[in-house]
Amino acid sequence: MIRIRHLVRAGTALALVPLAVSPVSAQSPTAAPEAAADADGGAGSAIIVTGTRVSGLTQADSPTPIKVLDDTALSKVGQPNLNQVLTQLVPSFSAQPFGGDAANLTLSARLRGLSPNHTLVLVNGKRRHGTANLSVVGGPYQGSAAADLDLIAPIAIKRIEVLEQGAAAQYGSDAIAGVINIILKDDAEGGEFQATAGQNYKTGGETLGASANLGVKVGKAGFLNLSLFHRYHDFTQVGGLDLRVTDASGNLLSSLSPAKQSLYKNIPGFPYVNPIMGDAHSNLTNLQYNFGYDLGGGVTAYSFGSWSKRIASARENVRLPDRIVASSVLGVAGTLGAPGSIVFDPGGDTPSNGFVPRIGLREDDYSITGGVRGDLGGFTFDLSGTWGQDKNLIYTLDSANRSLFIDTHFSPTDFYDGLFRNTEWTLNADFTKTFEAGLASPVTLAFGGEYKKNVYEIGAGDAGSIYKEGGQSYPGFRPSDAGSHSRNNASAYVDVALEPVKGFSLDGAVRYEHYSDFGSKATWKATGRYDFSEAVAVRGTVSTGFRAPTLAEGYYSATNVSPTSAFIQLPANSAAAKLIGFQNLRPETSTNYSLGFVFRPAPRLTVTLDAFQVKVKDRILGTGSIFGSGGAVNFPVVTKAIAANGNVLDPTVSLTGINIFTNGADTRTRGVDLVASYLTEFEWGKINWTLSGTWNETRITRVRAAPASLTPAGASGPIALFDQTALSNLETASPRVKLVSGADVSAGAFGATLRGTLYGVTSNRASPNGGTYYDQRVPAAFIVDLEARATVNDTVTLAIGANNLFDKRPPNVPFIPGTTSPVTGGVVIDAPITLSPYGINGGYYYGRVSVKF
Repeated sequence: MIRIRHLVRAGTALALVPLAVSPVSAQSPTAAPEAAADADGGAGSAIIVTGTRVSGLTQADSPTPIKVLDDTALSKVGQPNLNQVLTQLVPSFSAQPFGGDAANLTLSARLRGLSPNHTLVLVNGKRRHGTANLSVVGGPYQGSAAADLDLIAPIAIKRIEVLEQGAAAQYGSDAIAGVINIILKDDAEGGEFQATAGQNYKTGGETLGASANLGVKVGKAGFLNLSLFHRYHDFTQVGGLDLRVTDASGNLLSSLSPAKQSLYKNIPGFPYVNPIMGDAHSNLTNLQYNFGYDLGGGVTAYSFGSWSKRIASARENVRLPDRIVASSVLGVAGTLGAPGSIVFDPGGDTPSNGFVPRIGLREDDYSITGGVRGDLGGFTFDLSGTWGQDKNLIYTLDSANRSLFIDTHFSPTDFYDGLFRNTEWTLNADFTKTFEAGLASPVTLAFGGEYKKNVYEIGAGDAGSIYKEGGQSYPGFRPSDAGSHSRNNASAYVDVALEPVKGFSLDGAVRYEHYSDFGSKATWKATGRYDFSEAVAVRGTVSTGFRAPTLAEGYYSATNVSPTSAFIQLPANSAAAKLIGFQNLRPETSTNYSLGFVFRPAPRLTVTLDAFQVKVKDRILGTGSIFGSGGAVNFPVVTKAIAANGNVLDPTVSLTGINIFTNGADTRTRGVDLVASYLTEFEWGKINWTLSGTWNETRITRVRAAPASLTPAGASGPIALFDQTALSNLETASPRVKLVSGADVSAGAFGATLRGTLYGVTSNRASPNGGTYYDQRVPAAFIVDLEARATVNDTVTLAIGANNLFDKRPPNVPFIPGTTSPVTGGVVIDAPITLSPYGINGGYYYGRVSVKF
């Protein structure tokens, strides 16, 4: 059988390559001129290209809240991972600390406590395709199928613009929470090589990374910028004792039979036998390019793209040595200790070790954009096309198919479970005209259109992966799961920006979109800003938006298992779902409001304060567990739907049921964002002080009723569609407060960065069986990051540092009062609460060398 092979660890030099087209406003025909910092170091002087089609607008003059992070700021974060970089620098950005099952191989992120799917990711102003690996296991990141930021090499980035406001009227679906626009480097000469090494202090996770960037001239009027990045990351381990094996002190359970005790005490790592809790092992390689060439006559051809390869695996719950037992009589299950009984062991050396299955991934991700832009008859134009694809081959490794072993006395140890593939084609035509209208400044008129096609595919697994219940920990995708689904949409927009009187600017946009699978949507946006003086300004926006359900949310089908449970992710748009009473997914719609102030009371000091509200109607959510057996309330129709979907469940589990995505609720998110920066200069050097923070709160304002078929016997109505866990994942599983303060010190050849981040309380409700619920709570925490640097001959920079300097770790999952059973119903008793906003691995310590040439 196929087995995931480990790539050679990064540590050797990578001869490298990035390439970046001139930064272009998303759907804007021309690139805004580059901005350097003001001569006095003034804050907010970067010229932006996101959220506006007005050329030359600076960050401080923006009518909408936007954060700009240049490559210098990005380089001063320890982990070579763009999700971690943004988490530490942008308060409203949160990265997923841990994912269940395949989601641990593709961790996601989000803005403003909303869904990861509510943030649109652009590269050089063009829409980036989403991952094919849908996050299906419950939690605050459930349903994520957004663009994978980890597949963008940090060294390839010139700057990142984070628009913290709904912008669907400008960019289309997905831009409910905001937009992240990644601008690639476009240098035509010089380059840089970086190497880094680090690991978590107590939990493993050795990380080695190497990257390079090179800019070269192409002919007399072009450039090619290339970047290459490779990162090796080892497993972390933060879990511990297993309730099925030991007591809270690590001693074998006295209630076990002598036969089981003799087996269990030989499990590798005893008494810490269960390694599921922690990061996946991965090797990631990214190659990116950015190209531009001046064709003359004001016309420029450009192209940029990327290729990424990820090979990864994540550990699952240990399967105990007697998990798979067969008698010597073919086809008859045996009893442990009975004469002639056979215990499965994938190692083959002894029949007493048990096994730890792994979910494996081979991922290939591609993206390419090409286009031309320039001036034509007084109009600037940008014509482009983008193709992107993410392909994931999924495996179950070091495992076994229990039924196959019982029936035949043989089972493979590795299984090919099938594939996910997400493909997106996008064509854009954008035009801008600036003209005089007797106002304080010229009027900017922008208009254009977009055509997009999406295809989502699930491929079936091999025969062993789908024989009866499939491999332990992750069954393969059955022919009934497999299929290819597609849709297309076309859109048109108009955007007008004007300044009726000096200091008063207005911007309005309207967009119309038609989708082949659910019809049409129109959205609009109105923005205004008034500068009372050079020191004080007020700005505000009202807009509507929407998000089309991803094809993965509508058609994903798989079985999620643990040693004691098996739940089907029932496709929302399937006939089996309609058997229960669920209907096809509809688009989410939103209404956004914001009001903010900009203060510039002194040179080099800018302070922005913005309040916002986002209402989302028909929000697509994953339901709580709906039980077919073993729950506090069970429904025969659920078991019938599982069978109708073609799924076969592990006969040894005690809990079965379904989860499904549905337009289940309306939500309201309110918050305030603060950003302040100030530069002070001394005889010995300078310090750049920064303070940024966010407060936000999400409330559920309406919950849709469950189908009538989910009415318990004798009850007057159906069960709640979302259990307390699902509801709390929306309302309390993200910190309401996050405050980031920093001081960046430069003193000749030496420098240092000190950053402190305050995370507010995070919590959710958990239940072992859907009956009684208990609180899981991560208290407020202050996390300190520190880095020291020294530069030699303006070329070589050496740095050492620590993220989470004092090794702060979240508390463990609590016990049910009066017992030694965890409130989650899981098997690990000393695992951390995985919704911790600052991660589960503790402190990370690193060194880095950078060479510029």
